[in-house]
Amino acid sequence: MKRIFLLGLSLMMALSALAQGPRVYRSEFVTFDKREDAVADKRSETANYTPFKPERIAIAGGEARFVQKINIDATLNDYNVFFHLENVGMAYTLFLNNEAIAEVDDPITPADFLLSPYLRQGVNELMVGVRMSRTPQLQENLVQPNFEQFENSYIFAQRRLSVRDFDVILEPDTTRQYAKLKLDVIVANDFNYKETIQVGFDIYDPKGKLKEYSVNEIELEGRSMDTLRFNPDVYHSYNFKWGDGKTPLYDVMLYVKRNGMLWEYIPMKIGFTEYGYTEQGEITAFGTPLKLSKATYNAASDRATTEREIKALKAKGVNCLCPDYPQPRWFYDVCDRIGIYVIDCMAISSPTAHEDRNMGGTPANAPWLVEEYVSRAKAMYSRTRNHACIIAFSLSNTTSGNGYNMYKAYEALKATGDSRAIIYPAADGEWNSDI
Repeated sequence: MKRIFLLGLSLMMALSALAQGPRVYRSEFVTFDKREDAVADKRSETANYTPFKPERIAIAGGEARFVQKINIDATLNDYNVFFHLENVGMAYTLFLNNEAIAEVDDPITPADFLLSPYLRQGVNELMVGVRMSRTPQLQENLVQPNFEQFENSYIFAQRRLSVRDFDVILEPDTTRQYAKLKLDVIVANDFNYKETIQVGFDIYDPKGKLKEYSVNEIELEGRSMDTLRFNPDVYHSYNFKWGDGKTPLYDVMLYVKRNGMLWEYIPMKIGFTEYGYTEQGEITAFGTPLKLSKATYNAASDRATTEREIKALKAKGVNCLCPDYPQPRWFYDVCDRIGIYVIDCMAISSPTAHEDRNMGGTPANAPWLVEEYVSRAKAMYSRTRNHACIIAFSLSNTTSGNGYNMYKAYEALKATGDSRAIIYPAADGEWNSDI
């Protein structure tokens, strides 16, 4: 799973997001105030984490609107406020203080938004206007699971001097005798003046033994981002290879210091993996073709049921799940822990007129929809790229036509430098599928 991502693309995405609107494409994470809360994922203990539990108000203009108030007081002056939104059920318009700040036609893929540029001191009104999608042809036959509306949605505040994103992988060294931890961290300074930030990490093997730790310091100009890179050796890793039903996971804790004071923790669980593909169209792990027994599976309505059903599939000999669209974060956590491969899939299903290659004959060949395709590809990839279970990415699990938009989605994913295969079963021999 050698990746050249190095957060260059992620950095461009982040800068682009700041320039073009509130949506950001990054790993799905929250920060914690205390290490013990980060280890236990006690989000309720984090002061600046608030579940999104909106009040439904009167329907306006054909939209059902859901509102939650956010109080921005002086204690949040040094914070950025993010909004994680999923399980909306339909396309939506995001409003802040009655101003439309984002339009999202993808009703399925979770999305993150940076709200700070639109917030004001005092009480703010965050509103989601649920509506019909303007691109219904892109999600034909995609039925979302029966989650409670807005389940797993939340608002959280993160320091303005902080970690903006990260890329993490534990993979073989060039001699294939031990592992290299490749941890690239985007750090951001959203103050108007120069600041110094310290970023550290530690990594523990699956038996709880500390393997490595380090702290790096960087000075950031005001309103800027940069990348800190860690690349230590991790010995005896071949005793803990992830995959083929085995589930050893390393614990990585990322933390931030300013003036010697710890102020955010980000926990991660990673596996020792290496994925690729052969010219013959086989997905590989550590250079060896995998024998995959696949099943289409989307998360059930809760984590416990999902875990039980995945274990049942595994007991029947299934070792690879192919969801039809991006899943909740906990789905991938479950797959990491159980030890089952996943081919992640962007939220595209448009089988109608899939054989029509005239411009606009199929949505996949309608250039005016290209931004929607690329956005869905970026959203899928940025959320799950760091999970051990992800062995490949799919542009669609249905025969959804081919053409300009599918080419551009493929190119966007290949531009990350990720060695994992990009798959489109309906490419029909064209170049936008590695397998």
